[in-house]
Amino acid sequence: MKIAIVGTGYVGLVTGTCLAEIDAGNIICVDIDDIKINNLKKGISPIYENRLEELINKNYKKGNLDFTTDYKYAYKDADVIILAVGTPERDDGSANLEYLFDACDKIASTINKDTLVVVKSTVPIGTCNSIEKYINEKLNNNISVEVASNPEFLSQGTAVEDTLNASRIIIGVKSKYAEEILRKIYKPFNIPIVCVNRESSEMIKYASNNFLALKISYINDIANLCEKVGANIDDVVKGMKFDIRIGDKFFNAGIGYGGSCFPKDTKALYNIANNCDYELRTIKAAIDVNESQKLKLIEKANKIVKSFDGLNVAILGVTFKPGTDDMREAPSISNIKYLIDNGANVRVYDPIGTDNCKKIFKNEPKIIYTNTIDDAIKDSQLCLIMTEWDEIVNYDLNKYKNLMKNPIVLDGRNCYNLNEVAKLDIKYYSIGR
Repeated sequence: MKIAIVGTGYVGLVTGTCLAEIDAGNIICVDIDDIKINNLKKGISPIYENRLEELINKNYKKGNLDFTTDYKYAYKDADVIILAVGTPERDDGSANLEYLFDACDKIASTINKDTLVVVKSTVPIGTCNSIEKYINEKLNNNISVEVASNPEFLSQGTAVEDTLNASRIIIGVKSKYAEEILRKIYKPFNIPIVCVNRESSEMIKYASNNFLALKISYINDIANLCEKVGANIDDVVKGMKFDIRIGDKFFNAGIGYGGSCFPKDTKALYNIANNCDYELRTIKAAIDVNESQKLKLIEKANKIVKSFDGLNVAILGVTFKPGTDDMREAPSISNIKYLIDNGANVRVYDPIGTDNCKKIFKNEPKIIYTNTIDDAIKDSQLCLIMTEWDEIVNYDLNKYKNLMKNPIVLDGRNCYNLNEVAKLDIKYYSIGR
């Protein structure tokens, strides 16, 4: 079976590589970026993801994974074409489907036989219907296209593992033909497959991501109240987790969620509901809480220091979570911008995300990038922890006292045990504790 993957971002690249790993067919990944494709052929991944480069090299050398910018070569004779292009957020919060329909134009002008087009990109409910109609109206020869929905549920930092060992695979189809093809592709994963109609499949993706975002915002809201009433959010969560109805995931209090999914998908679903003359009030609350949570450390710092002007501030971690170099919607961005705008000198440490940080803050003279935590906090008067990297969680707490000019640590990810910090002469502030 020839399977073309459109897009080599997180979703497309991980999907294509993992399908090659299970020998699902001849996998060819398509992208318009020459540099990216050439690097992939050399085994160089454009993103950092555990095991990804290893599997790319393995399967490219094996011959069942290929990369190209030639969409005609990729789509011709393809049995299945998987759309994994970006659907970025518009100014009004809706999903931008421009790249998706551009890919559909190329598919319609290229394919030479009946083809199953699978939408893996996160799209508004009803998009699969629209795409199917759009492509078939553009076809000039006596062939047809059916469209299926197959949303992804990978998490950045664990994307390969999430794909190879998913909790379930969702497929949205309108025919047994499409269902049988997708079941055949995914059978080697030995993972439960949930088959629904296309609209339900599209909604499952949004509903799942929005529920997780809601849990994060909820526990952050509770953490903020804990600070007011003298409770400890760690103890509160410990007690809540025993209830199987509540569960134990996505309950780490902190400075909010970021990344390419939750911020975009919450706004998109809220926009979809508004267009149906319905307000998702719970989702609006999650969005509002998360937005205000991002600057929670700055809010605390403003009560501690008189001014940021001329202050040396260390930022530990810039990616939105550990295990990835992705900085999309990362809380660190708004915090660094605030500090710079208010005259601070910023020193940044991140084990993976430095290059992406440099792209965002191009040639900013007030930012110094360091290779170690020691260098970042040396002579600093304030330290803000933004990402719970292992290097930061396991850092010798004594060094904050010994290296900082004034050991004030604001921990946005609750990395340290309060009892351990209390033994040291450090001013330490965390979230909800």
